[in-house]
Amino acid sequence: MKIEALHIGQQVTHPQYGLGTVHALTAHAAEVRFREGLRTLDPEASGLAPAEPQAALAGLTLPLAQLLDQSAEALLKRMGWENPEAVVGELASRWHRGRMVLHPADPTLQAKEVPVEVFFHKIVGMRNQLRVLEQKLNGHPQLSEAEKIELQQYLTRCYGSMTTFNLLFKEKESQF
Repeated sequence: MKIEALHIGQQVTHPQYGLGTVHALTAHAAEVRFREGLRTLDPEASGLAPAEPQAALAGLTLPLAQLLDQSAEALLKRMGWENPEAVVGELASRWHRGRMVLHPADPTLQAKEVPVEVFFHKIVGMRNQLRVLEQKLNGHPQLSEAEKIELQQYLTRCYGSMTTFNLLFKEKESQF
């Protein structure tokens, strides 16, 4: 393995020492922390190999822009990021481009303005997470029926508390 292919923190394997993590790199050697301790090795001569899957983009048959778009979408999905514009369709039209203003009791403090679309996005996110939690709870194999019913009561109370925001939804089916 060439030294250029290594980076600090990378998992590697060695024929004699097993699994290790690259600790430091010099021009011709790598310091790798194995279970037995730190070893300085010549990556090419020692038989060091990456322990992690590697990707080579040579011969790519997919346009680079498409690959990057798909990678970015997968990353955003994995991070749980949602686009506020994606839920605006569920918002009743009278609230589009509206603003929510919160005035503190202390007049020396500044008011906080939030676009209704941003607030609505957070409400829809909470609704969706409650629905997922409810599905996981009902399908949990280790909870007894009595435990499921008890926990379901807490979810029902959460849904009840959120009904205040039903006036924001365009469709009744989307509400809490």
